[in-house]
Amino acid sequence: MSGAASLGLRTGSCGSLPAAAAVPAGRKARGWGLRAGAAAGDKERLQLLHRALRLVGRRGAGLLLLLAVASAALFCSLFAVVKDDNTSSIIIASNYEVTNAIQNSVYPSTTRPLMMSNDHNKFEHPNRLHLSPSNFTNHPCEGFAVPPILFDKKRTGPRPCPVCYVSVDQAFALMPLQASPSPVLENLKYALEDSVTANFSNPGSAFGGHLSLEQRNKSFDITDSMTVHCGFVRGKKPGQGTGFDISDDDLLEMEQCRELVVASAIFGNYDMIQHPRNVSELSKANACFYMFVDEETMAYVKNSSSLYKDNKVGLWRLVVVRNLPYEDPRRTGKIPKLLLHRLFPNVRFSVWIDAKLQLVVDPYLLLERFLWRKDSSFAISRHYRRFDVYEEAEANKAAGKYDNASIDEQIDFYRNEGLTHYSPAKLPITSDVPEGCVIIREHVPISNLFTCLWFNEVDRFTARDQISFSTVRDKIRSKVGWMPQMFLDCERRNFVVQAYHRELLEQMIASGRNTPPTAVEPSRKIRPGGSRRAPPSKKPVVKRKKEKKSSSRRRVPKPVTWAMDAV
Repeated sequence: MSGAASLGLRTGSCGSLPAAAAVPAGRKARGWGLRAGAAAGDKERLQLLHRALRLVGRRGAGLLLLLAVASAALFCSLFAVVKDDNTSSIIIASNYEVTNAIQNSVYPSTTRPLMMSNDHNKFEHPNRLHLSPSNFTNHPCEGFAVPPILFDKKRTGPRPCPVCYVSVDQAFALMPLQASPSPVLENLKYALEDSVTANFSNPGSAFGGHLSLEQRNKSFDITDSMTVHCGFVRGKKPGQGTGFDISDDDLLEMEQCRELVVASAIFGNYDMIQHPRNVSELSKANACFYMFVDEETMAYVKNSSSLYKDNKVGLWRLVVVRNLPYEDPRRTGKIPKLLLHRLFPNVRFSVWIDAKLQLVVDPYLLLERFLWRKDSSFAISRHYRRFDVYEEAEANKAAGKYDNASIDEQIDFYRNEGLTHYSPAKLPITSDVPEGCVIIREHVPISNLFTCLWFNEVDRFTARDQISFSTVRDKIRSKVGWMPQMFLDCERRNFVVQAYHRELLEQMIASGRNTPPTAVEPSRKIRPGGSRRAPPSKKPVVKRKKEKKSSSRRRVPKPVTWAMDAV
C-alpha cells in the first residue's frame, strides 16, 4: 500500500491518486523499467554536457563555439528582418478592406483618356472603377509615422525617410471625381499684350509684361473673377509668338495630355536626362512625360544618346523651345516649372521635377500621398535646414547663387512690405523656405493664381524662387485662407534621387573618378570639354587625425527628432 501511495505521488501530475493505484502490477514493473532507462539516459547526457564544458574551457574551441553562436544569431536576425519587411508590404497591400464587388473587379491595364462631363468641376474616367472612403474601413497608412532619425557624426547631412504609399491600382482608383475647391476665385484669365500697354521702364521682362508696382499689388486682391499677368503676354496662345516658342506639332500633342503631366527641363545643356524608374503600366498609359530643352541641349542629346528616337528618350518626350525670353537658363527654367497650367491647358494634375533629380516612385502614388490624402491642391517640400527667408538670402549670397546686390534689393523690398523672421508663432505655417525642386499640384484656379504671382516675383526680382515663395503665399492666405501644403524634405528624398549635372560628370571622368550609376544613361558618352560654365572650385579637404578616445566603448547613436519637422 505504501508502494502504491508512493507511486501515486510520483504520477500525480498525470492523473489522480486512485487511478494510479488501479494500475496492474505488470504495468507498474514496466513503468519502473522505463524510469530506470530514463535515468541512465540522463546520466549519459550529464556526462556529455560535462565533456562539452571541459572542451569549452580550452581557448580555441571556446572561440569557435562563440563564433558559431554569433553567426547563428546574425542569420536569425536577418531572416526576421526580411520576413518582417515582406509581412509589412503584404499588410500595406492588403489592408484595404474593400467590398466583395470591388475585390472581384479587375483594374484595366490601360484606360481611355479622361473626359470632361457637363459639370466642368467633375471628370469622367471610362473603364475605371472609382472608390470612395465609404468602401474602406481603414487606410493602410493610418497610424504610420516617420521614425526618429539616428544621430550619426559621420552622416550629418540630409537623408530620406520612409513614406507609406498605397498600391498603384488603389491610388489610380482613388482619384477624386471632382476638382478641389478654389476659395473665392472661380474664373482666372490671363493678360495679353492686346489688352495691356507694357511700360518698358518697369522691372521684369517683355515675356512677363513689365508689371508696374500698382499692377503687381492689385493682383493680390482676390475676387471671384480675375485677369492677371502670367507670362506669355504676346502672341495668340502660350508657345506661339510669345517667347518660349514651341512647334505646332508639339503644342498639339501637349493639348492632348488630359490627366497628369510629369515635366522637367534642361537649358544650357547643363544637366543630364534622368530616366524615371518604377513607373507602372497605368502611368505609362495615362500620364504624359515632357522634357523641355533648348536647341543646344537637343543637339547634344541627338549626338550622344543611343535611346533618342522620334523626339523621345525613354519615357520623356523632348520639346525644343526657341526664342528664349531670358539669357539666364535658371530663370528660363522657371517658365515650365511654375506655368505648366498654361502650357498644358487640359491637364488636371502635374508633377514638376528638376532635371538634377531622378523619379523613383510612380507619379500616381505621389498624387495620392501628398494631395488626395491631405485634401490639398498644392504640395511642396520645405528646406531641410533653413526655415527663414533672411537666412536663405544670406546662404544664397555666401554660395554665389546670384548677384548679392539684387538679393539685398529683393529682401529690402519684402522687409518694407512686412516680411518677418520665421518663428513658431507663425504656426500652422511650418516654414518660409521651400525646397522647390519638386512641385506636386492640381490645376485649379487658386493654385494657378499662386504660381502665376510667384512667377511674376521671379520675373521682377531674382530667379531664386525660394526667396519670393513665402511673400506670395502669405498675401494669398491673408485674403482667402488658402496656402500650399509643405511636407518634410526627407519625404521628398524618398521619391527622387539626386544626380549630377553634366559638367561635374565630365570633370569626374577627366580626373578618373567613378561616376554615380543613376546619373549616366546606358551607352551614353560624355564629350570632353565644351563646358558652358565652369563649376565652382572647391577647397581641398584636409583630413584630420582621429583623436584618441578616453574609452574604447562605442557609443550607441541616440534617436533625435528634427525640431521643426516634429512641429
